[in-house]
Amino acid sequence: MKPLSLYHPALYWLRVWQKRLFRHIAWHCSRKRYARPVVSTERLPFRYLKHTSKLIRKLGDSDLALQHNKVINLKLAVAAIDGVIIAPGEHFSFCRLVGRPTRKRGYVEGMELSFGEARTGVGGGICQLSNLIHWMAIHSPLVVVERSNHSFDPFPDEGRVLPFGSGAAIFYNYIDLVLHNPTDRCFQLKLNVGQTQLEGELLCDQVRAYRYHVFQEGHRFVREGERVYRENEIWREVREKGQVGALVMRERLYRNRVVVKYAVADELIG
Repeated sequence: MKPLSLYHPALYWLRVWQKRLFRHIAWHCSRKRYARPVVSTERLPFRYLKHTSKLIRKLGDSDLALQHNKVINLKLAVAAIDGVIIAPGEHFSFCRLVGRPTRKRGYVEGMELSFGEARTGVGGGICQLSNLIHWMAIHSPLVVVERSNHSFDPFPDEGRVLPFGSGAAIFYNYIDLVLHNPTDRCFQLKLNVGQTQLEGELLCDQVRAYRYHVFQEGHRFVREGERVYRENEIWREVREKGQVGALVMRERLYRNRVVVKYAVADELIG
């Protein structure tokens, strides 16, 4: 049965307002220490990971203008996070740092995934930044406290680099990406919107102690009735540094199962 909030737009936005209010109350009342907006442009000396993702991609038959609008939104979001330091014991909240994407703040219509489809929305596209930050975080000792994945797969793969289902969805402010730093080290996010790529670095004030490898297992498409689902698992291996580092830990991070919204060739369906 559908939630009551989906039967009428007014009920939906009332529910959104309620969830946003609860999140603000939680932020205000929490004893957690959150990373604050950066006040220095200095870089921490050691790099954990550098990662880039293509800014303009062909996504099905979607309007390419929304991809260019996404770049505008990404520049605003990057400006709010670039250089932030996550000190020992602190939490990083994407939504808390970026704030609500509104027209008044310069955000424009981009593509967002909601209500089971790709649609336009102010601030659409900044999930690309949360995806990049999440990917770097899982290559480090930072702990992912809160992360959501989209409930459907809207477009066939075209130029995909990262495993399916390894991103982090954002919807201000209650669908958030929250990280925690349980170590005695400081971590820093350095971000930039380049000419063709969204660029990110995860830096640290100490030399990296381990190597991280994140990969997928059990990827498949399955048909159930009239629907096709996409499934996989995201795994991580942590090894000692060196040419052949000893395995320290192997763990499953996520198990994904989402509805596919595009045609899948019969030979690909298990």
